[in-house]
Amino acid sequence: MRFSRFLQPEISQFTFKGESFIRIGSYKKSLNDHPERERAIWNKQDNYVFEKAIAMEYVNEDEVLKLIDYTGYFELIDFRLPDNRKGIIDRLLQDKIIFKNGAYYDITNLGALLFAKDMEKFETLSRRAVRVVFYDGSNRIKTIREQVGKKGYAVGFEGLIKYFSDNLPSNEIIDAALRRQVTVYPILALRELIANSIIHQDFSITGSSPMIEVFNNRIEITNPGKPLIDPLRFVDHSPESRNEILAKFMRRLNICEERGSGIDKVVFECEFNQLPAHEVIVGDNYTRIIMYGPKKLRQMDKADKVRACYLHACLKYVSGDIMTNQSLRERFGIEERNYSIASRIISDGIASELIKDYDADNKSKKYAKYVPYWV
Repeated sequence: MRFSRFLQPEISQFTFKGESFIRIGSYKKSLNDHPERERAIWNKQDNYVFEKAIAMEYVNEDEVLKLIDYTGYFELIDFRLPDNRKGIIDRLLQDKIIFKNGAYYDITNLGALLFAKDMEKFETLSRRAVRVVFYDGSNRIKTIREQVGKKGYAVGFEGLIKYFSDNLPSNEIIDAALRRQVTVYPILALRELIANSIIHQDFSITGSSPMIEVFNNRIEITNPGKPLIDPLRFVDHSPESRNEILAKFMRRLNICEERGSGIDKVVFECEFNQLPAHEVIVGDNYTRIIMYGPKKLRQMDKADKVRACYLHACLKYVSGDIMTNQSLRERFGIEERNYSIASRIISDGIASELIKDYDADNKSKKYAKYVPYWV
């Protein structure tokens, strides 16, 4: 069985002391002396689609069925498992999980990433598996346990979510005279954030993968690459993905929400469960979203309160409503007689230029209305 070269250009390119070179056969040539080669290289890069690239080439039917979890695939697309091998292969070809290559087949990155029985079998994708780490305390000094996903993103997703349901801290509540355990962190919000980290990762960054780190006071979900839109606009902006084929397929499998509705649900779940607002941190080559554990209002700093105020205003606006002092009090659990506390948070939000008055002529802080800065 042979592995592909990850669709690398036929002519390799590299840079030394600011000058670009290419390797033609066993010779190194200056790229400036071969403009036609340079155009070819750039055309390859511009047309490159990661999901369509080949993860493994020249495999026979038996190997395809050993490498791809085809039963999980048919369950997820809600399609009856064909009675014969030809029907299975034809369907995998139809969804571009595999390509025909003479008498053999090539497995695409899309097929391997979503439906691999074992991602370690795919040399170029083995470092893309989701990694989960539980820490003892609020720092990374002591690890309790670590797990790296084995299955493809789609066939392993529900197992990943169940793993969190079983291992996250929970509270016991009584509902209709029945006792039940509810996780401290809303699973619906975690589900959406984990799916987003998978979909929006930058596959051009090598040696990195989506990572979920669980501390005693927060959960950090990190994916390679910077977001394509301003994180402040995640709630209202239609999401843009580098990997639209992957995103479309995962929406088709109901693993993630339809366009533009996922982060809304994260904000709603945090508010409904009286959790601090999530935070987005953008680094040089990564995006990290932090979900914080329960905090009382007096434990939140100014940044926590302003961030929650802004996201509350966003959620209200995209839901066809407007934020008020009353709605913010309800979000934080502030009693009506303490409306001035909410007013101070709103004033800080205005000073931070994240929200603004909806009706500037209304002088009553208690009954004024506010909208996000981008309205």
